[in-house]
Amino acid sequence: MSLLNDITNSADLIDVRDIIARVEDLEAERETYLAQYGESMGVRAEHWSESTDEGAELNDLTNVLDALEGMGSDEQWRGVWYPVTLVRDSYFREYAQETAEDCGLITEGAGWPNNCIDWDQAARELRMDYSAIEYGGVTYWTR
Repeated sequence: MSLLNDITNSADLIDVRDIIARVEDLEAERETYLAQYGESMGVRAEHWSESTDEGAELNDLTNVLDALEGMGSDEQWRGVWYPVTLVRDSYFREYAQETAEDCGLITEGAGWPNNCIDWDQAARELRMDYSAIEYGGVTYWTR
């Protein structure tokens, strides 16, 4: 089992490369299971996907990748380009502030004028360049 099984819709940031790696791990688990038990038990891939926790996880993560398909140019997988970062809606304000700091637009820890910035407005304006997707009923933003 992979260490990447902590991809959940409670994370503030999700890296699409972690999703891809987890999907590949789950697909390998499915194939191994079907090779070992499929023929003798009459189990099909659909049954594995519908009746196991791993199958449900694979379906959820595949749905996320389907929603992201063609939305980015950062990570290519199976001939499709994906954005790398997903930002949880409830975290987007902090993400906007961290992005401004990382870009050198403000000085981390400085008082004025940093403490005068309306970070809610800054986040709204930054979000205009992003697209929303849903993951387990939670909105994530990406570009």
